[in-house]
Amino acid sequence: MRFLPTVLLMLSLAVTSAVAEEKTDTEDSVPEALGFVEWVVMKDTRLRLKARLDTGAKTSSLHAVNVEEFTRNEERWVSFEIPLGDHEDQPTEGEFAHDDVVMVLERPVRRTVLIKRKGAPSQRRYVVDLEFCIAGTMHTTQFSLTDRGKFSYPVLLGRRFMRDDNILVDSSDSFIAGKECEYSTLEELAEEQQAKLVR
Repeated sequence: MRFLPTVLLMLSLAVTSAVAEEKTDTEDSVPEALGFVEWVVMKDTRLRLKARLDTGAKTSSLHAVNVEEFTRNEERWVSFEIPLGDHEDQPTEGEFAHDDVVMVLERPVRRTVLIKRKGAPSQRRYVVDLEFCIAGTMHTTQFSLTDRGKFSYPVLLGRRFMRDDNILVDSSDSFIAGKECEYSTLEELAEEQQAKLVR
């Protein structure tokens, strides 16, 4: 019976530890709340765009034009352009007009999807993986590439992103992210594109 207090103490410590671990797991799984519209910054270019968080869409989409497939190292790749004049979201120092700057990107093709559209022919879209920052945190998700020039938001973030990254959407508010992501100015983006053309 001498060992009984020691055994009880060990059991007590084990239970306390388990509770602490459970509490930590619970805290880690608390969803992050974001507004139905937030700023996103694309990783490689530091291009800033408005994004609408849409629970009605499964796959995210990105505004892109002149989408063309090509082969690199026997793999399917796609090149596409993002004309900044279509959505004038990039901060500027006044040296350039948004219409003067077009971002050109290349990415491996993840897959293609066939989009059925009401009252219009079906459309096949390329899907690529892209890294982006939202609310101060980096994420990666799949984006279908499509011309969103007529829409208010160049980026749409769908349920796959929200599910994988534990995001809740506050449909009553926008731009509520507590942290910001670093972005480039329009002039810096123009210089970057010019440097690519010179190479």
